[in-house]
Amino acid sequence: MNNNLISKIGAILYSLVMIMFGINHLKAGAAMAGYVPAFIPAGAHTFFVYFTGIALILAGIAIILNVKSQLAAYLLAVLLLLVALTVQLPPVLNGTDTSGSFFASLLKDIALTGAALFIGSKGK
Repeated sequence: MNNNLISKIGAILYSLVMIMFGINHLKAGAAMAGYVPAFIPAGAHTFFVYFTGIALILAGIAIILNVKSQLAAYLLAVLLLLVALTVQLPPVLNGTDTSGSFFASLLKDIALTGAALFIGSKGK
């Protein structure tokens, strides 16, 4: 199998996961609003969850369709890194992550950031 095909399959699988994460943000926006960092005004928490969901969906679609896929992947990497640093990292650093779920999510988001950068480096 040629490497271009394997790369495309990998990008599509990755994008489908991003789309599913985005749909989950739209379905559970109110419940997820509590995870939005405190420096965001309280009235905007749900908006930011929905905004993130839409961004995840649009990035996934752009990568699958290869429409501005490089830009979409790089913007997705920025979004994922910002989420990792502002949502997952603080509970890990301040000791409130007693179950380890924020640490696991931090590692997941860093890995997903790396994958988005890799996909972006292959895009047009």
